[in-house]
Amino acid sequence: MRVADRHYRTIWPIDEGTAGTADAVGAVRVIDQSRLPHEFGTVDLHTLEDAAHAIATMVVRGAPLIGVTAAYGVALAMRADASDGQLEHAARLLRATRPTARNLAWALERMRAALERVPRDERVAVAFRTAALLCEADITQCRAIGKHGLGLIRAAARGAEHGSARAGARGGAGGAARPVNILTHCNAGWLACVDWGTALAPVYLAHDAGIPVHVWVDETRPRNQGASLTAFELGAHGVPHTVIADNVGGHLMQQGRVDLVIVGSDRTTASGDVCNKIGTYLKALAARDNGVPFYAALPSSTIDWSLDRGDDIPIEQRAAEELTHVTGRGAAGTLETVRVVPEGSPALNVAFDVTPARLVSSLITERGVCAASAAGLRGLYPERSG
Repeated sequence: MRVADRHYRTIWPIDEGTAGTADAVGAVRVIDQSRLPHEFGTVDLHTLEDAAHAIATMVVRGAPLIGVTAAYGVALAMRADASDGQLEHAARLLRATRPTARNLAWALERMRAALERVPRDERVAVAFRTAALLCEADITQCRAIGKHGLGLIRAAARGAEHGSARAGARGGAGGAARPVNILTHCNAGWLACVDWGTALAPVYLAHDAGIPVHVWVDETRPRNQGASLTAFELGAHGVPHTVIADNVGGHLMQQGRVDLVIVGSDRTTASGDVCNKIGTYLKALAARDNGVPFYAALPSSTIDWSLDRGDDIPIEQRAAEELTHVTGRGAAGTLETVRVVPEGSPALNVAFDVTPARLVSSLITERGVCAASAAGLRGLYPERSG
């Protein structure tokens, strides 16, 4: 995607040397999402520990990007020590950083499979090459998700045009098409992936195709990834949007001002339960009560085929300070962190919740749109039916 007329991915290797040698990559560069939207900057990852720290502190975040960063973390580990023991150590360290996102374990499994039978003197080149392939696969999958989700937005646009025509016939605004109003939660755009995004990929394709769209952006407390990240990238791409408090979505649905909800997912079970940023479940409940379609967009790397019940997904609890403190730009132009709750008040910072499959209208994957069910998923992924 573009920032200030320059194309960016969220992660890329730098200082390329002689292909296939240990010095082929000097570092892995990532966009520092902890400084957005007030400062756009990057961080260079030189070691396994750098990659683990970037994931744990949410310098990088979003399930697909976490997975790719972990893959590069393994590659950096191999450059320091290509032994089997180092490979095991890297997998353990990285897996512990964020327990909920399925893509993390998925990427580590791919790296292990690629490296475990490779001679030590070839592991560095193979590791960096495999991580790069995971990057390209993520981009391809996200764009495919966008194309499949675009069909849902096109259908909503036809409904909006029909509604505008009826309004014009009643003496309204002459039948001018109104935008398709899409509500999203947290950030599931290109900042959460390598490029394009999951939930926002259909939005970008619709906007680029000339379909009028408008996005309601949940602020997504406590880390405000919607207000900080989704609003940032939508604005950079020129997509009309409005930031709203987390609790406004249901009210807008009651007023008929939301045509569809599209969210991402950090882990989806084989039966279609969707685990996503805390607050997603409440949006699904409001959508069901108001007859608004609720979609979850995700690549197959997010599906945990070993789990049938959302209750079995490990839910990350993060530091209370993310809830008790807020960081923003002060009057002097500097970033400031302030406490927003009384001293001594305890806080519970649960990072994710689970939306049962019965509340999900459909899942949008790189292979198509399917019912949020075991049968629906296996219809798209028949190789998982065995």
